Amino acid sequence: MSGLSTKRLMKELADIQSKGTPEGIILLSADSMEEWVFLISVLGEETIYKGETFALRMKFGNRYPIDVPEVTFLANEQYQPPLHPHVYSNGHICASILGNEWSPVLNAVAICITMQSMLASNKKKERPEGNDRYVRTAPSNPKLTRWHYDDDTV
Repeated sequence: MSGLSTKRLMKELADIQSKGTPEGIILLSADSMEEWVFLISVLGEETIYKGETFALRMKFGNRYPIDVPEVTFLANEQYQPPLHPHVYSNGHICASILGNEWSPVLNAVAICITMQSMLASNKKKERPEGNDRYVRTAPSNPKLTRWHYDDDTV
């Protein structure tokens, strides 16, 4: 990992350790500067995800923060991706912040807050159209998918 990436991630980790994370967001593991896992819960009584917790994995590359990290919801025996119109059953997320709207001023906690907000605004638990086809043909790294962003209402 490059010096810039490591320095930036060390600062982010120090900030998390000293200031904590927003309510509903917990850093579960940051065993290396290459991969972190956060637990995300949606706040409020009105959410359709009340009582549910999701694991969000971030893999940081050599060009972070210039390049967006690889961000996915974990899909394993312990955690499942949320049922959401922008989250595929393999954990890939179609969100512009993870693509063409990424900015180096954003950080890991900002990504978590965005995902928390995306879930909080959702009104219907469903998979994206074409989920099965996408999951069958998807690359292992969602950053290699050419997403089409046309719906920011959910």
